[in-house]
Amino acid sequence: MTEFERGELQRIRLHVLPTKRFKTFAISLFAGLTLSEATVTPVALIPFVLRRGTAATPETIAFREKLDDLYGAGFGFDVYKRGDSQIVQFRMDVINDRFVKANQSMLAASLQFLGDALTDPLVTDGQFSDKYVKAEKETLRKRLEAIVNDKIRYAAERCLEEMCEGEPYRLHPLGKLDAIEAITPASLHNQYKEWLEGAALDLYVVGDTSLAEVKELVKTAFKLEPGSPSSYRKPLVHREPGEVKRVIERMDVTQGKLNMGLRMNIGYDDDAYPAALMYNGILGGYPHSKLFLNVREKASLAYYAASRLDGHKGICTIQSGIEFENYEKAVAIIEEQLESMRQGKLSQLELDQTRAMIANHLRELQDSAYEMIAYDFNSVLTGKQRSAAALLEQVQAVTAEDIVSVAQKVHLDTVYFLRDRKEA
Repeated sequence: MTEFERGELQRIRLHVLPTKRFKTFAISLFAGLTLSEATVTPVALIPFVLRRGTAATPETIAFREKLDDLYGAGFGFDVYKRGDSQIVQFRMDVINDRFVKANQSMLAASLQFLGDALTDPLVTDGQFSDKYVKAEKETLRKRLEAIVNDKIRYAAERCLEEMCEGEPYRLHPLGKLDAIEAITPASLHNQYKEWLEGAALDLYVVGDTSLAEVKELVKTAFKLEPGSPSSYRKPLVHREPGEVKRVIERMDVTQGKLNMGLRMNIGYDDDAYPAALMYNGILGGYPHSKLFLNVREKASLAYYAASRLDGHKGICTIQSGIEFENYEKAVAIIEEQLESMRQGKLSQLELDQTRAMIANHLRELQDSAYEMIAYDFNSVLTGKQRSAAALLEQVQAVTAEDIVSVAQKVHLDTVYFLRDRKEA
């Protein structure tokens, strides 16, 4: 398989995968900054405002018509967190020149569009458009309110907030509702300049091109101050076990949301990471897992029961929906599953099925340019180079003893329960 070609151009790290497999160019630009109470909300707002217009296309309709001129190129963004970093990811998807009759290079025009959106936005008298900032503050407000209204997402976020109290990871990547109002067009533009100057910038391109071509196009497309690429700060992964934190929150809900946070003490760059993947898969990552079968199916205690591993932070979280009166029973049976993992109660079927599920996922990465980009970006975040093929080999080599060794390091940190307002 062709590998990413690497390079640097001042502030930007370049990652290019030359391939003729796809009919489009897949472009992703990652801009990452350490999560901070003071900056998380304005940084989350920045891409919403940037998508409204540039110096060259100040009106949003003209901005979107520019995409139509690129044969309906796709442009979008996400804001999320990895480890202790807040990541803004811009994406573009544009047809390869070979499949259209165009009088311009689609790749060149797309990188110019992205460069303008990121580094040459609409600015008047040293600030962003008041109209655009006002509208996008409301968009961000609705996004955050939607989390509160979705009680499954809300409980998951609250569990992490309680678990990681005092750590950057406690912050939601879209920021805080109560911080939106104070943002002004001038203050947001000042934050934008600081963000652009301090963020780690990684540009990925997958398609029929080369590193040399992309580097030449980026030189003229991005207007950045001179400098060298910033690096990501390693998050706190190892933490000594202490007393389990137990939080019960009451709201107007009809179903209880039980979430539990586990400290894995194993990160993506750890040699034990493949075994941690297997641990999570057997515990609650798939429909054949212990949580699904024992908590949901056999005991009928939960409407859903699953686990999720964040390898960048070394945290595994368990999510379940239960009746209010089943709280103690559900906690007990989940803790039983954790103990069974420590004692090595792992069947060959569990090992084989989990290995097969992880292998399928790793193989499917090759079918999507954006999945390949997302996987490779893990190496940028952690400094650990591990190809999908290498990880697949490592997962295949994981033994039951390796998983038990992981289980010995795992400890329950936080139990969070969202329930109704009625007193017991």
